[in-house]
Amino acid sequence: MTTRDESRAFWTYWAASATSSLGSAFTAIALPLTAVLILDATPFEMGVVAAAGYVAWIVIGLPAGPIVQRLPLRATQVAIDLARAGAIATLPIAWWLDALTLAHVVAVALVISFANVIFDVANFTFLPRVVPKEQLQSRNSLMSGTQAASQLGGPSLGGLAVQLLGAVPTLLIDAASYVASAVLLRTLPDREPEAESDDRPGMRAMIREGWDFVVHHPIMGPCMWSATAINFTCGGQVALFAYYLVHVADAPSGLVGFLLAAEGVGSLVGAALVPAAVRVVGSARLCVVGGLVSAAAAFVIPVGSGWGAWVAFALGNIVFAGGVVVFSTTTRTYRQIATPPDLLSRVMATVRFVSWGAIPVGGLVAGALGGWLGARTALFVFAALTLLSPLILMAGPIRHLRDFPDQVATEREREVSRPRG
Repeated sequence: MTTRDESRAFWTYWAASATSSLGSAFTAIALPLTAVLILDATPFEMGVVAAAGYVAWIVIGLPAGPIVQRLPLRATQVAIDLARAGAIATLPIAWWLDALTLAHVVAVALVISFANVIFDVANFTFLPRVVPKEQLQSRNSLMSGTQAASQLGGPSLGGLAVQLLGAVPTLLIDAASYVASAVLLRTLPDREPEAESDDRPGMRAMIREGWDFVVHHPIMGPCMWSATAINFTCGGQVALFAYYLVHVADAPSGLVGFLLAAEGVGSLVGAALVPAAVRVVGSARLCVVGGLVSAAAAFVIPVGSGWGAWVAFALGNIVFAGGVVVFSTTTRTYRQIATPPDLLSRVMATVRFVSWGAIPVGGLVAGALGGWLGARTALFVFAALTLLSPLILMAGPIRHLRDFPDQVATEREREVSRPRG
């Protein structure tokens, strides 16, 4: 692939991701408001909805790597985009027929969850194919910045759309974004699935190799467990934020979208700062700093009452999201650089299986705690658990590093990372 072709492929990839991310940001507002305002969901039911959106990482997170490795990459993603569009569209149809139930909302969240697993692993596997290694950090920062911009503009526009159209009809915007993404992705060159051969390892062996590489890696392993601690808190926040804002902070539904959009401000700032911060602070140190900043900000989110609670929520959300993006962008770039190409999809799947698998667990725990202790107290409990993230990093060899090593693992290093016996 020539440099010009790589550039065209990347920007098409970027446009597809930006389009679907913006639509998903609308759903991030409209779906929980549908549960809270239309179906009168309890805190635990909100936890179930949040968990359904991520539970697929627990179920098929590990097989996703070998699956992606064996499928035509672009054709699979186009099909998944269309399936997601169809699933989302069933909710407004059911609502118009006066047949919408919480079980239907959970079922759609499950469909989207399973589709997202395959799609996301394929997306992160695709990027290093069209971006030179020396550009990966900047391209990943751009992707994170785009995601942040979607989180900034999407919830605000989503809140406005909910005010104008209603929570359920707003979901059609996300369905349209998936269709647009499919159209763009269809123009990219596909990768043929790997040919079957008698000496190729089976699915279980492929999963085991990716798992062993990450878990026994001195840097990727701690980073994965650190990300798991952060995502457990994120799962709790996803479950409780809408309920907390509506029922505890007494925020009007139109304001909820703008308050949740504060996350996008922090993500955008964090993504913009990553390249320069890596040069000044060092990639390894930056991950520790990002974890500490996020942990501190998590305690600010549930503070106050009335307009003070709204301000605290927005500021805490901004800083928390900024720290998370700094951490995730830096560690994702390192995985893409340091992982051998034949292992990348399995490494990405392993990390997502563990770290994103914590999101639905966090959502269910938060829902239960919110019903027992109240949403505000539950958010404080999760803030305390966020401290595990930087502590995990500082307990291992990362505390001695300024920067992560900038090379792909050699065969000898891969052998060392495998367990003995």
